[in-house]
This record gives sequence, C-alpha cells and structure tokens, in this order.
Amino acid sequence: MKLEVMVLGRVGTNCYLVMNEETKEAIIIDPADQGDKINSKLEELGATPVAILLTHGHFDHVLAADELREKYQIKVYANKQEVETLMDTKMNMSGMGGKQSTYEPDILIQDKDKLHLAGMDIQVIWTPGHTPGGTCYYIEEDNVLFSGDTLFQHSVGRTDFPGGSMSSLVRSIKEKLFLLDDQTRVFPGHMGPTTIGDERINNPFLG
Repeated sequence: MKLEVMVLGRVGTNCYLVMNEETKEAIIIDPADQGDKINSKLEELGATPVAILLTHGHFDHVLAADELREKYQIKVYANKQEVETLMDTKMNMSGMGGKQSTYEPDILIQDKDKLHLAGMDIQVIWTPGHTPGGTCYYIEEDNVLFSGDTLFQHSVGRTDFPGGSMSSLVRSIKEKLFLLDDQTRVFPGHMGPTTIGDERINNPFLG
C-alpha cells in the first residue's frame, strides 16, 4: 500500500489516496476540495481511482466527490446512517463552504461491512458521534485506520454540529476503535497522524 496525504480546502481537510502498488489502483478517501489537485496527484502517481470513500457528510470532506465521480466513472461509498447529513444542507453545513449543496452516495455501507477495493480488504467501522453516520475505515493488512473526524491526535471530533453527540463519540472510540492494536496507525480528517496506543494513554477526552 502506498499512501498519499493531501491537505485541501479552507479548513485544511486531509484527503487520502490509498494505492495498491502492484495494480496502481487507488481509493480516494474524503475528496475534500480542489479536484484539480487530486487529479494531478493521481496522474503523478500513475494511479487509477476505483472508488471514493466518505468518512462523513460535512462539506469540507466531500466537495470534490461529484467532479471525481464523473471524471473517473467511479462510485461514492457512504454509511447508510449518513444519508440525511449528506442530503440536508443544514446538517452538511455546505453553506459555510459557499453554495448550499447536497451529496448523494452511490453505495450505502454499514457497520462491519467488508469492502474489497483496489485489491485491498477494508473493514467498515461505524463511529457515530461527530455525525450520525460517521465511519472509519480499517485496513488490517497494513494496520492502518482512517478515522475521519471521529478521532484526532490527542483530541476528538466536535459534537456541537447538527446530529452530534459527545457521549456517542466517546463510546464509539472506546468500544470500537480501542479494540484495535496499540500499533495501529491512525490517519484523521484533520491534522497529523497518531496511533491507537498513544490515544489510549494520552487523549484527554477519553480518560
């Protein structure tokens, strides 16, 4: 697996390109904004995207999804619990990004689904709290977790947005993410990476 991180958009959202180095197929996780930059990076890598995975429906994580879906004729995956957020301009807060917009996924997924994309097995972990359908993606073979806005380095996602719940968020992290190995590398929706072990010990919101 080859991983590229692009920090895009007005609030510095992490867009991840996860590429199978043998096949050059890639998955786009949270196409934040600036589709032209994502296209350029894919071309630089010689990668062919096969799917778009959304961790949640806030505008800053999905703005380039439609452009990339159309260009590459690929599907957008999102948790079925997140449809309301994606389709409601107040919940997805798209007005903060300019034009109020809705975002329709192609394929609905749910907790514990196993996806096989770009030759990689990806486990779906539903982690409500930041949004009702917040979702993390775990690649066991590489011991890597993409946590969206659920878990950050020594912090957690905000829960004061529509549909947020701090009790649900803490429960999601403790009862689901903390089941993973301490060495699991965590790549969040904003800021830098961390590990499950570090967060288990040092995250002040989860003590």
